[in-house]
Amino acid sequence: MPAKTALITGATSGIGKSTAIELSKHNINLILCGRRQDRLDQLQNELSKTVDVHTLCFDIRDKQKVFSAIESLPSTFDSIDILINNAGNAHGLDPIQTGKLEDWDAMMDINVKGLLYVSKVIIPKMINQKSGHIINIGSTAGKEVYPNGNVYCASKHAVDAINKGMRIDLNTHGIRVGAVHPGLVETEFSNVRFKGDDKKADNVYKGFDPLTPEDIADIIAFVVTRPYHVNIADLIVLPTAQATSTIVNKTL
Repeated sequence: MPAKTALITGATSGIGKSTAIELSKHNINLILCGRRQDRLDQLQNELSKTVDVHTLCFDIRDKQKVFSAIESLPSTFDSIDILINNAGNAHGLDPIQTGKLEDWDAMMDINVKGLLYVSKVIIPKMINQKSGHIINIGSTAGKEVYPNGNVYCASKHAVDAINKGMRIDLNTHGIRVGAVHPGLVETEFSNVRFKGDDKKADNVYKGFDPLTPEDIADIIAFVVTRPYHVNIADLIVLPTAQATSTIVNKTL
């Protein structure tokens, strides 16, 4: 059986990078997407020792660049078996009345519209193949709303709804669709949310053991390697210390 190919967005750090490393251990060829070519090159050099790797450098918010980048794939990477819609972000943690428009735009453009742009290009390929597997990386913020989470939570609720809609619409085409919704994972996420304030970002993860990107990558690898008649449709994963978005057992 020929090796499968997975396309991963947001592959230059965090969950995306760890997922690329983990899938390479399962002999899955990789299309790595991100905005930082130097990081893509570094990851390609590391992983191409074991699997075939192609990189695509584009901003997921730019519809035309998304389409042209994916359509430029060489024939050896044209058949995409697995799509990991991982790229996402949070900007700011403000009440709705003082939220910044640029933060709202960034979250909706990346978390929702970017996911749709990438899916729009790849889904027809999967329909033609009569097979495929889409994993949408959501968040517990897509299952509940917490103070000052407003627009970020709205964007992840949208991912949850899109995931369910995809699963219904693609059912007759034999395409598996599922979502993984992590709780607190220690990545660059909080650093981005707090505009590079390392102290604020570090405090989010103090006093308990958060999830790691490797934890989520391990789960994604498990999901995509199930027998084809098995579809893990909706999965929430929390660190043991976390009960909800606002209840975390910290020993501070």
